[in-house]
Amino acid sequence: MLLSGADIIVRTLIEQGCDTVFGYPGGQIINVYDSLYKYSSEIRHVLTAHEQGAAHAADGYARATGRVGVVIATSGPGATNLVTGIATAHLDSVPMVAITGNVFTSQIGSDSFQEIDITGVTLPITKQNYFVGSVDELADTIREAFRIFDHDLRQSTDKRYDFVFVARTGTASQKSHKLLRLMKTKLLPLLVSQSKKNG
Repeated sequence: MLLSGADIIVRTLIEQGCDTVFGYPGGQIINVYDSLYKYSSEIRHVLTAHEQGAAHAADGYARATGRVGVVIATSGPGATNLVTGIATAHLDSVPMVAITGNVFTSQIGSDSFQEIDITGVTLPITKQNYFVGSVDELADTIREAFRIFDHDLRQSTDKRYDFVFVARTGTASQKSHKLLRLMKTKLLPLLVSQSKKNG
């Protein structure tokens, strides 16, 4: 059976263990949405009100689960609306894959409607950046993106945030020393919260 590019994207995401994607539909990515519907028993799509929200949701998903967050958007303004979320994930070393549609290959470089060089725009804020010019490259490109993050996640001894509760017992100095020791030994940021006594 011959698969469409959209089916290849969705099936490869499923193959890579992705069970949730975030996004907002648009003209150049609508076929992927058809495939997401077709495979909805295996992968869930979370529709957001805006592409920027989708990027931040994928970032939050990755932070909360320790898995790769995936966001999908259309070309042009849909793709550029992802930039803040991509930058946030990149600066905090959060594993996120962003997939955007684009204009037809024959229109690349012609300033056609909603064409933007999104690979050029996001190059400084991504670990790796791909322009897929052929449907034959889709599956391997997605696999490579996940492979990069899979390697990074295996290098980390703890994929999730550590939640450290500083008890009210002990002096402020003892608590500070304990916190500093924890900060020096953990790879990921810590959430620090002071617990309250009952009553």
